Amino acid sequence: MASIFTKIMQGEIPCHKVAESAHAMAFLDIRPLSKGHTLVVPKMEVDRLFDLPENEFKSVWAFAHKVAKGMEACIPCNRIGVAVLGFEVPHAHIHLVPLRTEGDLNFARPKLQLTSAALEEIAAEIAGSIETLAS
Repeated sequence: MASIFTKIMQGEIPCHKVAESAHAMAFLDIRPLSKGHTLVVPKMEVDRLFDLPENEFKSVWAFAHKVAKGMEACIPCNRIGVAVLGFEVPHAHIHLVPLRTEGDLNFARPKLQLTSAALEEIAAEIAGSIETLAS
């Protein structure tokens, strides 16, 4: 059975897409820790990130690098935090979280409640930054 992330990438479930490559897709977390919290999800459906074949693994991280640079260019933060957890969805994914302090990467904190319109605006900002940096 396909994971929720596979269904998102296949267009069966809507998302606020930030970018896409041949090997991965990036979209906003709908329960973000901070404004711009983005998930980078490999298209290959595996439960654990380190179970990806080496070439897929490298491609996903290279893609995450581009997404993080785009995030830094438009989201006020001190750095982009990275977390690989995978307890809620059995499909490998990387959390990219704009941080102002270490505490911003605490997944036990209450999540932000953003409207779909706000998420769409944030996704468009990040996508635009990624495109600008690629030019």
